[in-house]
Amino acid sequence: MSEEVVLMKGNEAIAHAAIRCGADGYFGYPITPQSEVLETLAELKPWETTGMVVLQAESEVAAINMVYGGAGSGKMVMTSSSSPGVSLKQEGISYLAGAELPCLIVNVMRGGPGLGTIQPSQADYFQTVKGGGHGDYRLIALAPSSVQEMADFVGLAFELAFKYRNPAIILADGVVGQMMEKVVLPPIKPRRTEAEIIAQCPWATTGKSGRKPNIITSLELKPEEMEKNNLRFQAKYRKIEENEVRFEEINCEDADYLIVAFGSMARIGQKAMELAREEGIKVGILRPITLWPFPTKVIASYADKVKGMLVTELNAGQMIEDVRLAVNGKVRVEHFGRLGGIVPDPDEIVAALKEKIVVNS
Repeated sequence: MSEEVVLMKGNEAIAHAAIRCGADGYFGYPITPQSEVLETLAELKPWETTGMVVLQAESEVAAINMVYGGAGSGKMVMTSSSSPGVSLKQEGISYLAGAELPCLIVNVMRGGPGLGTIQPSQADYFQTVKGGGHGDYRLIALAPSSVQEMADFVGLAFELAFKYRNPAIILADGVVGQMMEKVVLPPIKPRRTEAEIIAQCPWATTGKSGRKPNIITSLELKPEEMEKNNLRFQAKYRKIEENEVRFEEINCEDADYLIVAFGSMARIGQKAMELAREEGIKVGILRPITLWPFPTKVIASYADKVKGMLVTELNAGQMIEDVRLAVNGKVRVEHFGRLGGIVPDPDEIVAALKEKIVVNS
């Protein structure tokens, strides 16, 4: 099929892209504001066309362990949920990282803590990039700011997950999941054959034939062996940090001030940037696309170029810690955020920029 332009929600784009990129299976459980992922897959019935398995599990815990089983056999599998549901998946996510199993996790964030609200939030940043489960591990984390990126990042996440044998996560907020935009859907790729999976995933449990058995586990009873595993993980993470940092810069070349934001807040920040420039305040936008690996070096490079940075998030202040670490005290960094599912207007960001940064520069 050729490229097709359609109008759809971000959640729906995830579902369409999963089928079109050749995913083998989806295991999930409904929760607002991401339920359309599972609902769209059920409506499209890919098991009748591509053979993709779509299963509503009995719980989030069951879903992530089904992902573990599918990933262990080399299959391209995924799950999606929203904040409380992703919290329930954290043990399984740690197991996936420890067993070095590639998979895709989608989190369309809502407000918390606890059940919180069904309204949008970005308060799962710490959980995602600092490790929500136990142990020293990392997730490759992509933060879309448009419906098009919701679609594009499905294939990219699977590509990176298999390249590094590591779970990848698309960390979207409820705004991006629920809003509708035009999106270009890619041609359908056929699912890989069993022979291709065996060739591409020699580590997978695809059935012993002319080789030693493959064992998928995250357990090592000997501490020296567990240390070897962890040292190997850390070396892999350093390689990802060297090669896979992604970000977007808008009007940064002449900027006196930077707004640093991801997801929907970067879109709102772009309008705030335009309003500020109309008032003669030279503002640029720096949008991290990979929340991990974080664009530390590029943010650090602006510490000697701008007078201040405003980090805008739908939370009480989380990504700001990584921005402050990046600039290492060389420039003023302040935070602006709204909580409880309230999405700010661009005017609020401009006012915060003036009050917290410009007046003190």
